[in-house]
Amino acid sequence: MNTRDVRSMNKNEVFAKGFCFDKLFWIFVIGCVFGAYYEELLVLIKGLIHQGIPIMEYRRGVIYGPFSPVYGFGAVLMVYLFARNPKSKWMTFLFGSLFGGLFEFIISFLQETFIGTTSWDYSNHFLNIAGRTTIPIMIAWGILTVFLIHYVYPSVSKWIEKVPYDLGKKVTKWMLIFLVIDMLVSWTALFRWTLRRNEVEPITPVGKIYDRIYPDDYLQKRFPNMEVKK
Repeated sequence: MNTRDVRSMNKNEVFAKGFCFDKLFWIFVIGCVFGAYYEELLVLIKGLIHQGIPIMEYRRGVIYGPFSPVYGFGAVLMVYLFARNPKSKWMTFLFGSLFGGLFEFIISFLQETFIGTTSWDYSNHFLNIAGRTTIPIMIAWGILTVFLIHYVYPSVSKWIEKVPYDLGKKVTKWMLIFLVIDMLVSWTALFRWTLRRNEVEPITPVGKIYDRIYPDDYLQKRFPNMEVKK
């Protein structure tokens, strides 16, 4: 089979069909971007309501680009768990609420355990669970799951599948490489930040490079909502 035949076959092949890796990867990317701008919009609105001025502040999970991987992973898990075998809206709401609360609780625990920081603390909120989530927020997760699975995902899935096969494959490959490097660099930089707070000197050239390129003040600006757990 020659190159022309292969290209002809690719033109007729659907990109990211079903629940394949390509489809879930682009759900992840869309969730990352949505989450970043959603959080920043909330900060802006809260600033207008409480202080009378718009507040622009980073709400992202990586150093480079408008991406919040927590939202991306959450979107992928929701789609994989609930869209493959659709249930009634009430069942989606129930399981989505439980999933959202558990997901938020685990992420909060892991961040505090491995980085020594917290990005949210609901200790003073109504019906909170160990300060990591609350019953009202779990209800919001359930509503979001219903909206995503029953209304948003079907249209987004069709839109993704309309991308030309060859173009989709190429963009997916390079975007995957970029995001893996971005997350690796960002999270290791945060881990090094934790070590600096504990006065641990770098023992490798990489640690010294991180100290120079990603000092405390730089990371504090990129992740302003992260607070050191006392």
